[in-house]
Amino acid sequence: MFSMEMEKHRGRNASLAIAAIVVLVGIPLWWRTTETYRAWLPMSQIRELDSLHLHLTVEVEVVFAQGTLTPDQQKKLPLSQVREQEHHADAETDLKYRYETKYRTATIMEEDALNQPNAAEADKSLHILSESPCGSVVVYVLPKSSTLLPEGVGVYVGLKRTALVKFEPRKGGAALKEVLSAIDPEVEQVVQTMSFSHQDIIAALSNRIRLSKVSRESLVDSMRAFKSSPGYEITFSLLNPSPQSHKLQWDIEGAVQQYIQPLLDKMAVVANFSVDSQILYYAVLGVNPRFDKTASVYTLSADSLAHVINPVEARLGSNAASSNPVLNFLLYVPDPHHSPLFIRDHRKQEVSSNAFHSPRWGGIMVYNVNDMYSKDSAFPVDLHIDMSKVMGVFLAQLRLLLGVQQVRPPKGFELQGPGSAGVTDWELDRLLWSRSVENVATASATITSLSQLLDEIGNIVINDNIAQQVLNAVTSLQAAIAELEAGNLAFALQYSREAILSSECAFFDPSLLHLLYFPDDQKFAIYIPLFLPMCVPILLSLLKIVSEMRQRRAEKSAKKD
Repeated sequence: MFSMEMEKHRGRNASLAIAAIVVLVGIPLWWRTTETYRAWLPMSQIRELDSLHLHLTVEVEVVFAQGTLTPDQQKKLPLSQVREQEHHADAETDLKYRYETKYRTATIMEEDALNQPNAAEADKSLHILSESPCGSVVVYVLPKSSTLLPEGVGVYVGLKRTALVKFEPRKGGAALKEVLSAIDPEVEQVVQTMSFSHQDIIAALSNRIRLSKVSRESLVDSMRAFKSSPGYEITFSLLNPSPQSHKLQWDIEGAVQQYIQPLLDKMAVVANFSVDSQILYYAVLGVNPRFDKTASVYTLSADSLAHVINPVEARLGSNAASSNPVLNFLLYVPDPHHSPLFIRDHRKQEVSSNAFHSPRWGGIMVYNVNDMYSKDSAFPVDLHIDMSKVMGVFLAQLRLLLGVQQVRPPKGFELQGPGSAGVTDWELDRLLWSRSVENVATASATITSLSQLLDEIGNIVINDNIAQQVLNAVTSLQAAIAELEAGNLAFALQYSREAILSSECAFFDPSLLHLLYFPDDQKFAIYIPLFLPMCVPILLSLLKIVSEMRQRRAEKSAKKD
């Protein structure tokens, strides 16, 4: 009897010990060894980025030339003035534009520069004297009697970051405050032309806000250009559908160096570029041209241009060894049976450039050579392509595809063309403003989307590399926003590029694929068949122990009664 009690006591102790080990050691150990590793992420800072508050600061310097201010007004001229404009793009995006305007009178050397025979020479001389920082604007106010600007032109915008404005002060010796109030609207128009307008920034934020807030012109410009990328691949292709008739020669290397490379050198702050070329034989358009009997020419209508690209693109191949976007520029020389070939717009008018471009893809130019040889010429005819004519068209298309906007100046404005540089400094600044804001908007949207995804799916592993990329993106975003507020455009673009690179590296990391990991229900489905046979005897033993304890308590209470 005593030995049986000892055996029962030993059995109860063994069951309790096993149960204690399972509960206190086994389950925590199993839970710990099967949990998903998730490195720390700055969630509070990411949530702050979900509500984007952008402050854009433009440094403006207004320089009054001799004859625009009286001596008394010059003495009272304030050093600086700050104006701010606030806009609510939507419930989660606020914009504030800050114009820090500094006032001063022209120096003796600047007065000499303003005495040049024309505005272009004056702009060049002013740039030699001093170079304005990236993103800033310098406005030289000229008296109405100045002959520097041609008749009918009130504002001249040069190659750099300088503008010349004619101003006629009010008669009767107006107060300085009235003079500055009168010149401010002109200066604001100049700043919006040379830096950015509200619609430019709204278009750059189009992936965060409703498209209804974007004007049609700004939306068309933003949809035509390639999205911001760390690099671009540019490919020039010569399509010769009839090599038995034409032996084409083109100096593409020299043309790129002369016409394209100056633009790419200035655009190096935006992205990295690589250029290559190729010649494709027997490459034909996917659309048969129509013959116009009245003009004895072949034509391609605007409606058929959309069907040209796909058949040609199949022949282009991919020369890019990276994931960067490819900008294709095709020079098509028609065969003798479909020559001359002209492109006509929707109004049935011939396009002067005989070329068209496809948004975010590239451009195609038709180059007719039928007038370069006679019918008696021996085939194949050796033909040299006029690269200046071709590159002029491709350069204009390249500017549009890279996002250099077509500025529509107000009445009375004259904008100097970029010349051999391909892009003016203020046009580049406009692009940098848009790219910086676009990068900030895209990177913040990517990071917030990633954080929401990781919150919803708890079994995705967040390794240390992803956490570091997210942290880098958040830090770069904060730095870019701070630099935009400080007016340091070059640094803002640099930080915004780093932010978008880090955010995309984190978002598209292969280790974040949800299918690589078991969801919790599958985890339990795998482990329950292993643990259940072991747990059933333990549970039955515990139930028996509890039953015996209740029985003993009942017997003790019965004896007391």
